[in-house]
Amino acid sequence: MKNILYKNTKISFTDSGKGTAIVLLHGFLENKKMWKEYVDLFSENYRVITIDLLGHGESDCLGYVHSMEDNANAVHEVLDHLKIEKAIILGHSMGGYVGLAFAELFPKKINKLVLLNSSSKADSHDKKINRNRAIKAVKQNYVNFVSLAIANLFSENNRTRLEDEIEKVKIQALKTPLQGIVASLEGMKIRKDRESLLKQDLFPVLLVLGKKDPVLNYDENTAQIENTTVKLVSFDDGHMSQIENKEELKTVLLDFFE
Repeated sequence: MKNILYKNTKISFTDSGKGTAIVLLHGFLENKKMWKEYVDLFSENYRVITIDLLGHGESDCLGYVHSMEDNANAVHEVLDHLKIEKAIILGHSMGGYVGLAFAELFPKKINKLVLLNSSSKADSHDKKINRNRAIKAVKQNYVNFVSLAIANLFSENNRTRLEDEIEKVKIQALKTPLQGIVASLEGMKIRKDRESLLKQDLFPVLLVLGKKDPVLNYDENTAQIENTTVKLVSFDDGHMSQIENKEELKTVLLDFFE
């Protein structure tokens, strides 16, 4: 485990393997430990960096709002520290929002971009209201909020099948401090719409979506890549493709990295 300071705030990361750099960015309530199996696989042929985003895992909180830009700048600091000029960025959910902010700030630093169960769209009015409700709910009953939030990421038919996996995700999620949760919800609520980035064709982009994703509307999110060169891969499950469709996803990602 390694650390750097960004704005006097500890950012925790791992660095393994050799070759083209791949940066793995987790989603909301997750941390870098979720990537273990993927790190083991990818580091056979690539240099793999996993980073705990602000207020998650072993990275500290920066303030009361963790903007996607602040997270992207923290990622940039890590790459700078490791003297990595260019990388493949893979972001799950909130990690994808950070990946897009990184792409806007540092387009020349990106080799390829993977948006895993993520979107380039800003929060809608209704989504912003739901973020505010979530902030209220987590302040009232932290454990209840986290447990429900995690279960609701999986497609309904997987909630029983993957019970053990879901429990593991919950255990990690419950390590996220309250401030980290609230600051991330605030940051996601105010994030910019970056749909135009997907139309610019600056680097290859892969979008992975679940058809039964309870969080991201499938049709809305396929619409954002019409008339673009973005490659779409769809699975028949929920928001957690890295768990729900693990083996198929590994194959898809390795093909895209090549």
